[in-house]
Amino acid sequence: MLRLLNLALIGALVLAAAWVYEIKYSSTLQAEAVARLRAEIRRERDAIAALRAEWAQLDNPDRIQILAQRHLTLKPIDATQFDPLDHLPERPIDIVPPGSADPIGALIETMVDPEVMTGSVPAREERP
Repeated sequence: MLRLLNLALIGALVLAAAWVYEIKYSSTLQAEAVARLRAEIRRERDAIAALRAEWAQLDNPDRIQILAQRHLTLKPIDATQFDPLDHLPERPIDIVPPGSADPIGALIETMVDPEVMTGSVPAREERP
């Protein structure tokens, strides 16, 4: 009986050791995955920083001014190029009265022939 109990305890210890080893192995794999992800995040942050630096260089107003002078044939604006405000066209009339609760219904009510706006096709004439 004592021998059987010893064998059962040894078996339980072996199973427990295997279980602990499996937990340690999976935790090691998880730690390696976390380290890989952290390295990837660090690389992406470095790439973002490099792209932001490049964007700041490309977006520099002095550089844009030099490129505009080199590639565009622009002339300074004269005061005569502006149009006075009295030459602006009149404001168009409102088809729908402002503040109406149902703008689509108000639009239909103001139309003379509602079938023209819907695009409906007139009925065919009977053939003889």
